[in-house]
Amino acid sequence: MTAGDQREDPPRTVLELKIRERNQTFAEFATAAENFARTFGEPGSVSERHLKRLIAGRKPDGSPIGRPRPATARLLERMLDLTIDELLSPPDALRPTDAGERDLQQRLSAARRVNAEVLTLLHGQLTAVRHLDRQLGATTAHDEVLTKIRQLTRLRSHSLTPGIREQLAALLSEFGTLAGWQALDMGSVAEAWQFYERARGAAHESGDVAFQVHSAAEQAFVLIEVNETASAVEVLHTTERRAQRATGRLLRSWLAAAHGEALAADGQRSASLRAFDRAATLLPTDSSTVDGPYVVLDPVHLARWRGHALARIGEPEAVDVLSSALSRLDPTFTRAETGLRVDLATAFLTMGEREQGRAHAARARALAIEIGSTRHQRRIAQLRTLAS
Repeated sequence: MTAGDQREDPPRTVLELKIRERNQTFAEFATAAENFARTFGEPGSVSERHLKRLIAGRKPDGSPIGRPRPATARLLERMLDLTIDELLSPPDALRPTDAGERDLQQRLSAARRVNAEVLTLLHGQLTAVRHLDRQLGATTAHDEVLTKIRQLTRLRSHSLTPGIREQLAALLSEFGTLAGWQALDMGSVAEAWQFYERARGAAHESGDVAFQVHSAAEQAFVLIEVNETASAVEVLHTTERRAQRATGRLLRSWLAAAHGEALAADGQRSASLRAFDRAATLLPTDSSTVDGPYVVLDPVHLARWRGHALARIGEPEAVDVLSSALSRLDPTFTRAETGLRVDLATAFLTMGEREQGRAHAARARALAIEIGSTRHQRRIAQLRTLAS
């Protein structure tokens, strides 16, 4: 039978319709099915002869063909993304509106199954991908983060339980800010801004001020990256004030430190140092069980952050602060070490200590290449004038 012969009459089943939509003869589809089974490890098979019988619904003697073997049914279902009952039904039984309704029902059903146990599992996945990100870099973990964002977006959009929907929104905000930071690290500044925008929208739906101020503050780092430092200072000043009575001490400490970085970038030395003093005062002794958005801040990371600001404004004290932080830093924080060494290189080179500065710059460059950090590679490239 030729492709033309196969299309003379109206399709008898959805299966025949789908084969025609692929512009294949029965023989060509049977060959494609064989290749698909081999590629994806499917045990089922379907010959051209069997395919014709399935489509006709009858054996040569006119008796009903019956259902195919489970393995054959699974193969066809995977290839054509429809159930075997749908594939063997008349074409008019599968109207586009039915397909849309079925898809909506499936998504509503999936969202309905989200409970405390599922939320705990999703939080665990977020923790795991954060560990991958901080140790191996954004290039390793970014695709996984995007997959989770798509999944959470679907679940949140179809959740009808307010409490669950708000928690999904908070999780989506967390994944969104992580995606934003990854995009920023990979040098995609405009993309980072959009991730943060979506994270802020999700945070707003969560109804939790902590997630709202955190996502807004994270977006301010994009402003610093594009030298909109005055705007970054304004954003972080607003978020810090808004958080005063609505969030815990750890997040308020983090916001004060973020404000300090923006002030240093804007050349406001005294205000920057006051902000870091404020962050140190607010930092709780134990931050391991704090609820709310995830922030990495303890005495070591605060010292690293303060050292970054000191190096930016050219303070000699930066070397001691950063060296102490480096000696105490958890070695799994590869990106943090990369940034810290860039700051040390900056501080040493500013003081005229070229040998020390070049050594830290070389190590930072190796780490930045290893984790795919475009942002830090750019920072290192900017040190060449100081190193020469």
